[in-house]
Amino acid sequence: MKKSLQHIKPDCTDFRSVARALTVIENDLEGADILLKSLVFSKDKPIIGITGPPGAGKSTLVNALISSLLTMGLKIAVLAIDPTSPFNFGSLLGDRIRMAPHFNHPNVFIRSLATRGSLGGLSAKTIEMADVLRAAGFDYVLIETVGVGQSEVEIAGLADITLLVLVPESGDEIQNIKSGLMEIADAFIINKADRADAELFANNLKKIINQKKEGQIPVIKTIASNGAGITEVIDFILSASHHKNNRKELLFTEKAYRIIQQKRMAGVDKKKLQHAIAKALSDPGFNLYSFLDKFSEW
Repeated sequence: MKKSLQHIKPDCTDFRSVARALTVIENDLEGADILLKSLVFSKDKPIIGITGPPGAGKSTLVNALISSLLTMGLKIAVLAIDPTSPFNFGSLLGDRIRMAPHFNHPNVFIRSLATRGSLGGLSAKTIEMADVLRAAGFDYVLIETVGVGQSEVEIAGLADITLLVLVPESGDEIQNIKSGLMEIADAFIINKADRADAELFANNLKKIINQKKEGQIPVIKTIASNGAGITEVIDFILSASHHKNNRKELLFTEKAYRIIQQKRMAGVDKKKLQHAIAKALSDPGFNLYSFLDKFSEW
């Protein structure tokens, strides 16, 4: 068993090899380190991050992008990040529901990944599994985040191209810029653009972008449910794919930091921590910081 795990070679022409490699990495099975160190990236294709608030239509947009990319004869991989419950540590893993139209397509590989307690929605496992998909030779790897908390910003530490999906009623667009999204978005996608005030929202966003940042960041209006505007998004992705990524140093630094962080936290079992805290809370003089001193010695 050890030998077979160490010699897994993920290949986009054999989805079983890809699925097996991802399982080895996700579950830290024996041979995972050797598998990661043996990855070879023969295609210089970017990882596309799709992020934004819940309800913005990210999954519908991903479905539409897949449909367009498939017409070009490309092989697509999707890593869908689902939130992990802080109470039972389970997750919905709803990719089969959200992306049902493409789930059995021979050129589309879809995999769910739980956040595993990462507050921002991106764990070191996301980075490792995305690299497995890149090494497998897929033409494009799409990563859809949960769109909760810091994940919109964290995706910049993983994706070569980041699409931020908003809707006309997302709220104060100025607040969106203050949240740090300006720094990470390579393109703003105003989805559900058939809704009221979509044009006003897009125009205001363009003005703010021009004031806050040098260079032109596209603001693209889409109606992903019927495919409107998808061609423009695809054209942007294809164009951006041919330009040198000037954030490569940042990307690799962020990836390295998260992987180091994960390895140093590997011995901490969150369920055991919860049980220990439950027991410690029975002490009227419970002090979290004193508890952590003792817990770190376990």
